This record gives sequence, structure tokens and C-alpha cells, in this order.
Amino acid sequence: MLDPMFGSEVVDRIFSDSTRLQRMLDFEAALARAEAKVGVIPAAAVTAIAHKCDAALFDLGSLATAAIDAGNLAIPMVKQLTDLVAREDQDAARYVHWGATSQDAIDTGLILQLRDAIEAISAGLTRLCPLLEKLAADHRATPIVARTWLQQAVPTVFGLKVAGWLDAVTRHRLRLEELRARILVLQFGGAAGTLASLGEKGLDVAAALAKDLDLDLPAMPWHAHRDRIAEVASTLALLTGTFGKVARDLSLEMQTEVAEVFEPAGKNRGGSSTMPQKRNPVASAVILSAAARVPSLAATMLAAMSQEHERGLGGWQAEWETLPELVRLTAGALHRLVETIAGLEVDTDRMLRNLEVTHGLIFAEAVSMTLAKHVGKRAAHQIVEAAVRQAVSDKKHLREVLAANPEASRHLSSSDLKSLFEPANYAGMADQFINRAIAASQTRTTENR
Repeated sequence: MLDPMFGSEVVDRIFSDSTRLQRMLDFEAALARAEAKVGVIPAAAVTAIAHKCDAALFDLGSLATAAIDAGNLAIPMVKQLTDLVAREDQDAARYVHWGATSQDAIDTGLILQLRDAIEAISAGLTRLCPLLEKLAADHRATPIVARTWLQQAVPTVFGLKVAGWLDAVTRHRLRLEELRARILVLQFGGAAGTLASLGEKGLDVAAALAKDLDLDLPAMPWHAHRDRIAEVASTLALLTGTFGKVARDLSLEMQTEVAEVFEPAGKNRGGSSTMPQKRNPVASAVILSAAARVPSLAATMLAAMSQEHERGLGGWQAEWETLPELVRLTAGALHRLVETIAGLEVDTDRMLRNLEVTHGLIFAEAVSMTLAKHVGKRAAHQIVEAAVRQAVSDKKHLREVLAANPEASRHLSSSDLKSLFEPANYAGMADQFINRAIAASQTRTTENR
């Protein structure tokens, strides 16, 4: 019942039991075609084998039960496939899974699933980035409190916060593109990575098989070398971590006392079973839960890299449920984030009001840096720090205290002070940074086309 909450419909289908089986069968059909092409098996066997490589013809329940004793799904799958082919063509059945090993079918099937999943996630990022670009551009001049250590720090603009999210996502898009070249490769090595059972035709079969599946042919089989698979986990963990960062910012901004941005409203969305006034950040909760779960899944994938000799025991098996769950959570978090950013509500008036919560204390750095040009940094800091203490003690606005301070007013006129307490005058390079982040994102989009 919880799968729809934490997953993504598209990626959930990619990692369904039937699709997992179908991708393994796609390997088996392609293997038969490749071997026939280079003369390893009779061409007449291909049609009978390929025709039965259809997951709909298989009993998933019996496969699952048989896998308990077999140690993996490929062994009972090959047995069922052989039986299905034999009913139509006894001779063709002899050539099912010829020269391959279980791990070849399982790993290559996984790569085919990952290809589809990475494509789906990349498409989601392609939808997300223009939304972030527009949000950053629309709010390039919207003043907001910058917060450090969860305390008000100095003024900034909301567009810069969004541009920070965008910039991180842009880097992840590049990582995914770079990942494709390393991960989308065939796994085909036979029993121990030598393809000895295929004689002199081993590499010819491998090349034909890779071409059939539209995968690259690696320098050698990688049964016990799991860096490619671990890189997928690590890259998606980084991506999900950024989603978590965005969700953390949004949920903090949705707090009643802050109330600067809100997730999209909707009937029955974010309500409480007992408190009618509640508007909970439900999408952020899902994204943050993914960001909390994914690191441990990625750690499992990294721990599973230490595999024994030519074929691992336990480490390989640890990947089977771990990686699909990790990919599903990443895709689910992305789906929720796209939906949230698309309908995000921004309260610019509340952002302005929050800038005045401290009665001007948030502008202390701006005053100190300007005053330092006249009296030096240390002296300026001491003057403003004393004024801050007085403002807090007397419950006065900092501008009022500074205007009455002889040391400050000697160097800062009333117009100077008025300018220093304008949020827009302390945005620094925010506008340029926003432009740079948007340009980088748009360049990545253009290169991906």
C-alpha cells in the first residue's frame, strides 16, 4: 500500500518482477541471435528460443520458490525457458543459454533495467530544471532572510536560494551523463569469465550480443568487479541528497512561524486527522524519507564490492533488492519534487515582514562593513556590536540606535543609514550568480538534446 507514496509509477514498472524477468529473457533471446549470427548454434534454433522469451509465459510464483534452492532466479528461469522451447522444438531447446552463466543473464538484465531507469530519471531532471530556472529568475529581486545555523544572518534574495538548488541538480545531470558510458555495458563471461565454452568464437559472440542489446562491449567480463553498479548507487545517493536539501529548505520555510513558501494546495492534501488548520509538507516528508533511507542502501552497495575471486558469494546477492529499492526511492523523490516546484506558492510579503523580525539586526553586517571603511574593521565591529546590544536591551530598531550613536553618526548620515537598511542594497553578486546557474542549466539541457 505504501509503494505509490514513495515510488514513481514509471520506475516502479521498470523494477517490477515481470520486467526483471523480461530483461533477463531479452538477454537470452539476444544471446541466441548472436550465437547463430557467428555460427555457434544453428540459425533454425533462434526463432523457437526467441519466441518463448516472453515473461507472460512464465510462472513467477514457481520461479520465486525454485530460486530458494537454486540460489538465484536465472537457474529456474533457464529451466522453464528450456521446457517451453522443447515443447515446440526439441533440437532448439539444446541451445538455450548456450555458453552463458546465470550471472550473465542477471547482470545484463539489470543493466537493461538501469538504462531505462536512468533515462526516466534524466527525463525527470529535464522537467525539473526549467521549473527551477523560472523560479530563480522570477525571484531574482525578492528579498528574503538568509539563515545560518538556523538563525537569521543577512538579507539575500529567494532567487539565489533556488539557483543553489538548480546548480546542484545541473551537476547531477552531468554525473548521470558520464555514468551512462561506464554502466551501459554487456556482462558476458560464462562460468568464470573466460568464455572457454565458446572456443574461438567467444569474443565474436560477445560483440554480436552487445550490438544486439545496444550495449557497449567492455574490455572484459566484470562478474566480481562491482564498481559500475556501486557508482550507480553512489550517483543516485548524491542526487537524492540534493532532493533532501531542497525538501529540508522547503519544509523549514513552511513552518507556521516562517510561512514564506508552501507546497501546492489541494483537496485532502497535507491535512490532519484531527487539526483542520494543518497544512503539512507532505511531499517534503516523502523526499526527506528517501534522503534518509538511500545513504544506507548506497552503503550496502559499497560494502558488497569486496567480492571473492571470480564470482562473489553474498555480496552479489545483496545487490538484488538493494539497488532497485534505491533507484525507486530516488525516482519517487524526484517525482514529488517536480510536482512541488511546479505548484510552489511563494509569499513575498511574508518574506519582507520576516526581514524586520529582528528590528534591523539583520543589517548589522552591512552597517559594520560600511563603517569599517572609515574607522577600520575592528573598531566598526565594536561600535555596531554595542549598538546591537543596546537595541536588544532597549527594544529599539537598530537604525534608530545607530542614528543616535555619536561614533556611528559621525560617519554615516541619515540617508546612508536608510540605504544600509534596504534589503535590495545588500544582495551582492546574487543576480550574477543566478544568471550563471541558469546559463549552466540551459547549456546542459542543450547538450543533452
